[in-house]
Amino acid sequence: MDLGLKGRWALVCAASKGLGRGCAEALAGEGVNVVITARGEGELLATAAALKSAHPQVEVLAVVGDIATPEGRAAALAACPQVDILVNNAGGPQPGDFRDWDRAQWIAALDANMLAPIELIKATVDGMAARGFGRIVNITSGAVKAPIDVLGLSNGARSGLTGFVAGVARQPRLAGANVTINNLLPGAFDTDRLRKTLAAGAAKAGLGVDEVAAKRRAAIPAQRFGTAAEFGAICAMLCSAQAGYLTGQNILLDGGNYPGTF
Repeated sequence: MDLGLKGRWALVCAASKGLGRGCAEALAGEGVNVVITARGEGELLATAAALKSAHPQVEVLAVVGDIATPEGRAAALAACPQVDILVNNAGGPQPGDFRDWDRAQWIAALDANMLAPIELIKATVDGMAARGFGRIVNITSGAVKAPIDVLGLSNGARSGLTGFVAGVARQPRLAGANVTINNLLPGAFDTDRLRKTLAAGAAKAGLGVDEVAAKRRAAIPAQRFGTAAEFGAICAMLCSAQAGYLTGQNILLDGGNYPGTF
């Protein structure tokens, strides 16, 4: 299926690796010009080079910076001729016990995982509406639907974003102008973050990483971890011309791990 995205421009945050890169690759494969951002220059430039090589028909621009800062957002927005597609993404805060977190840690979590996406939505959504097309996808977490106790910083910040999106996505001036805003909630995907989490869990339990990973996979009905490529494909689908009637939704990608009906 042609997703009707050729020639569009996308801003994809935290796209040097993992799920952000998967989204950038999928969009570029659909003929979308992409501006990718990340804090690490080396990995970001390597990803940009790989995208250009694989998809010579599209423009690929790399902007090094922290999307959680005003400077990082300004640089990313300035590099994008127009933002038709926005993929909000940022690494989650560290796990731990809420008793140990101070105000600075809470503010950092809110800046990265709630306020930065809101600022980027604010900066782009009216232009999308004026042009009659816009797709915003926020990469949040399966923990929004099934909270994990040690991920309190992420649970709180991402749930705040989810509540915000539930309201703004339903504004007629946006939904009625073919602008959609949806959230993608990943479960266990084979990324650097998951591997670090597994390693930390193995060290704490005195077990091997492979053993811990096997137990985690066995608990997932799909019996495996997800891939960045399949995550990116779902993101591209949500951004498609055909997805204009889908907005304000939380799409859970977890291999069937969430046990609820709703």
